[in-house]
Amino acid sequence: MLNYIIRRCLYSIPIIAGVLILTFILFFIVNSPDRMAETMLGGKNVNPEAIEKWKRDHNYHLPRLFNTEEKSFRMFTQTIFYQKTLSLLWFEFGKSDRNNVDISYQIRRRMGYSLALTVPNFIIGLLLYIFVSMIIAFYRGSYLDIWGIVVCVLMMSIVGLFYIIGGQYVLGKLLKIFPISGFDGGFSSLKFLFMPILIGIIGGLGGSVLFYRTIFLEEINRDYIRTARSKGLSEGKVLFKHALKNVMIPILTGVVMAIPFLFMGSLIMESFFGIPGLGSFTIEAIWAQDFAIVRAMVYLGSVLTVVGLILTDISYTLVDPRVRLE
Repeated sequence: MLNYIIRRCLYSIPIIAGVLILTFILFFIVNSPDRMAETMLGGKNVNPEAIEKWKRDHNYHLPRLFNTEEKSFRMFTQTIFYQKTLSLLWFEFGKSDRNNVDISYQIRRRMGYSLALTVPNFIIGLLLYIFVSMIIAFYRGSYLDIWGIVVCVLMMSIVGLFYIIGGQYVLGKLLKIFPISGFDGGFSSLKFLFMPILIGIIGGLGGSVLFYRTIFLEEINRDYIRTARSKGLSEGKVLFKHALKNVMIPILTGVVMAIPFLFMGSLIMESFFGIPGLGSFTIEAIWAQDFAIVRAMVYLGSVLTVVGLILTDISYTLVDPRVRLE
């Protein structure tokens, strides 16, 4: 099993290298430092002196890959690739291009706000989706199953923005149960988090229930389930004790792969509800065309995704004996 985990970790090295190279190409070759300077300074009619000053202030005046004016290792370190791209490897994100704030500090400060929204949304939603899908699968072929599928398909067909705006209008404006948007520290933040968490759970109900229902229906038709039924076990015990244990692989895949999104936050949800997490931080940077922040968030999201894939492979060794035997 240890060899299996080591192999999976080694596979991530070329992926991270590819992310760094692609990030460098997109942010410094496709989009040149001169174009970034023009964008940040307000347009194309900016004098060359102002562009050069902005580039020098943000270390974008350096050569991209090799600095022929330097000697030894400084030929590589005094370059844009080393200072702006390779430094991402050890999570040195540098300063914002727009207001010169420390990006690493902002990420650490805002990560807690994102987790306060995404973790309850994820845990409560997962438990609810699995429970509802198991009930529907238990009563397969009945009116409960048929109407459950119809409702789930209808919920899947509605765009997520409708749930957000509708929830804000009904719960915030008409009923005045919760504030429409905003955020506060401490326990006061709960009143701002309840509505986005509720809307997030409802918005993902349709697709998730149909997905888990399909998994359970496929599993309960296997031979070992028929054997358990033939021994006189109740349908509830067969479903909740035997079937649930053997569908953990697809469930774990969804659970572990959701880890990057927990840290990165929800772009739309945070923007609409005024939550100062990493999602709104990314959206603000995109609107402001702050390439340093966007570059840092793209790399951080890629690393978290790779970590999620590795954790998924490791979790397989815990629930699938075939992986351990390999």
